[in-house]
Amino acid sequence: MRRITRPNAQFQVWEALLHNRNKRQRAGEFVVQGVRPINLALEYGWQVRAVVYDAERTLSRWALGVLERVPTGHVAMAPELLAQLSGKDEEVPELVIVVGLPEDDFARITVTEERPFLGVVFDRPTTPGNVGTIARSVDAFGGGALIITGHSADPYDPRSVRASTGSLFAVPVVRAASHQVVIEWVDGLRAAGSPLRVVGTDEQGSAVIAEADLTGPTLLVIGNETHGVSSGWREACDVMVRIPIGGAASSLNAASAATVALYEAARQRG
Repeated sequence: MRRITRPNAQFQVWEALLHNRNKRQRAGEFVVQGVRPINLALEYGWQVRAVVYDAERTLSRWALGVLERVPTGHVAMAPELLAQLSGKDEEVPELVIVVGLPEDDFARITVTEERPFLGVVFDRPTTPGNVGTIARSVDAFGGGALIITGHSADPYDPRSVRASTGSLFAVPVVRAASHQVVIEWVDGLRAAGSPLRVVGTDEQGSAVIAEADLTGPTLLVIGNETHGVSSGWREACDVMVRIPIGGAASSLNAASAATVALYEAARQRG
């Protein structure tokens, strides 16, 4: 066990992980805050590199259980420092964990014949909270993956992890440089016999989403919050669908649109 009572080099590295995407990527790790995200990171076997806990309080049964499940990498930290790693202004948490970043590898995504695959592509998202919210919806409606394409918000930003309420650890999230990389993966699945259909969402889509067949293997494409689906993705999609809306709203928020589309796919699948 180590003790950190002042802002030393290790503390500064961990604090930087909260605010700096490049440092998260270089270090290959990120900070996880909150009981449910921590529980799910452990449940799904993510690599925990450190458990950082309050050095001055009597820990709860839950916190002691986390320390028992992760027998190495324990760090006792002064509460005023731990507060800076917690993302909370008032309450100091019992502990946070530092977790290794997974590889952006399509092999993490399972596509089987037993159950029709359902996944989401989020094209060039700009808001970490939307990334986390969509990961939560993918998890809730039986989806098998979230793929992030292009220059985008970081799914391992603390705001994304919090918005996912831990679903980020239950659903494979894979980043791809462009839509071409994803289409190559789709083509490989099709060549192996999976009739995966790529379905884009857009307010001008040619078909109403409820009339589109989402019962087979499906990859839903959600566009950037401001500009929508890119021209590259439009060409790659087998069909573009729209979600009928009324009122004064001109369109749905990207995360809301993804949730509606996932619900419709789950509804069709019974």
